[in-house]
Amino acid sequence: MFPKTKTIAFGLLLGFSTSALTALPVLAADSQPREAVISVAGEGQASVAPDMAVLNLSVVKQAKTAREALDDNNKSMNEVLAALKKAGIAERDLQTSGFSVQPQYSYPQNNDGQPQQPQLIGYQVSNSLSVRVRDLSKLGAIIDQSVTLGVNQGGDIQFTNDKPEGAMEDARKSAVANAIKKAKTLAEAAEVKLGRVIEISETSPRPQPVPVYRAAMMKEAADAAVPIQGGETSYNVTVNVTFAIAQ
Repeated sequence: MFPKTKTIAFGLLLGFSTSALTALPVLAADSQPREAVISVAGEGQASVAPDMAVLNLSVVKQAKTAREALDDNNKSMNEVLAALKKAGIAERDLQTSGFSVQPQYSYPQNNDGQPQQPQLIGYQVSNSLSVRVRDLSKLGAIIDQSVTLGVNQGGDIQFTNDKPEGAMEDARKSAVANAIKKAKTLAEAAEVKLGRVIEISETSPRPQPVPVYRAAMMKEAADAAVPIQGGETSYNVTVNVTFAIAQ
């Protein structure tokens, strides 16, 4: 019995010693001092004149039956589509963005003000169209003609650029320059020297409309009944940059 007990104790001691030796390098690595850094966020912006507009147009019709409302809506929307194509809008720039058929009710009340059962009075059909207009000089005329042919809801306009890559590059350069300037200011205030760039990342850029209007940029079409101003589209970029502090 005695020799067997001694063997077990030795095995336990050996296992403990091996684990302790294995953990030593990990503890040594964690105890090493981290590199001193300066982290900043840089912001950049570039504004350009838009070269494209996205229109949201809707035809809404009501009738006593769903069939009548749909037929009336189809007639107006087909006329709008034909006019848009005649104005030079390509098939790829026309897209149905919504369609619905909704029952319409009235909510009568008794003489004492108590509500009665809702009464079905008809149906409403709505057909929405997203239109990309690449020739901005035609924008006002297109809106005017669309309303004449049956568009009676919508009209939201979003100005954008078909190829914003150039503006985005300028915004990125501006954002990095802004980050460097901030880091230098912090380093000078802390009386240290700015070192190499350790890490740089960019947040997702997004265009922002800027309420700046220039007559030379967006000339109103001579025959347009709807005056339109395109302003500028501003592209914003934020970069996060980490610099080492030179030793």
